[in-house]
Amino acid sequence: MNTANKLTLFRVVLVPVFMVLLLIDNFACQMAALGVFVLASLTDMLDGQIARKRNQITTFGKFMDPLADKVLTTSAFVIFLEKGIINSWALMLILAREFMVAGIRLCAVGEGKVIAASFWGKFKTVSQMAAIIASILILNLAIVPAVAARTISAVLVWISIIFTVISGIEYLVQNWKLMKLK
Repeated sequence: MNTANKLTLFRVVLVPVFMVLLLIDNFACQMAALGVFVLASLTDMLDGQIARKRNQITTFGKFMDPLADKVLTTSAFVIFLEKGIINSWALMLILAREFMVAGIRLCAVGEGKVIAASFWGKFKTVSQMAAIIASILILNLAIVPAVAARTISAVLVWISIIFTVISGIEYLVQNWKLMKLK
């Protein structure tokens, strides 16, 4: 297994650590969760750079890297739902897009093709990660009142959802032929 793929798997391993820390309601654990999330997010950037630079691009990496991102960001959004930071509509839009893209990728595999992440897909991931990082910071640093912090966090998540929907539409339009609606 190459270095890029090991970093991708490391990101997946960090998810339960992140979740446990984020669920513990004290400042130290919240900041530790933030640190784990930032580390995991950085592995996303790093594994892609390493794969391209060292010519380590693999089918496994094309499949697993976006899946690892989805697992990481979705875990945060599930906890945000549990904590009342976002509502079920927000999470449902995110999950619907992710299931749809996963379905498209499965159709592509059936045709012997691999669909790598697009620009909008990458931008979606970055916007979600940024919204999660900013939300954890805003909610835990006493820089704004709690009600305002929740509102700001929700707005940041909804902005990332706009990019989530745009990227989902892009995947659907670009890969419509794979669906073979007969």
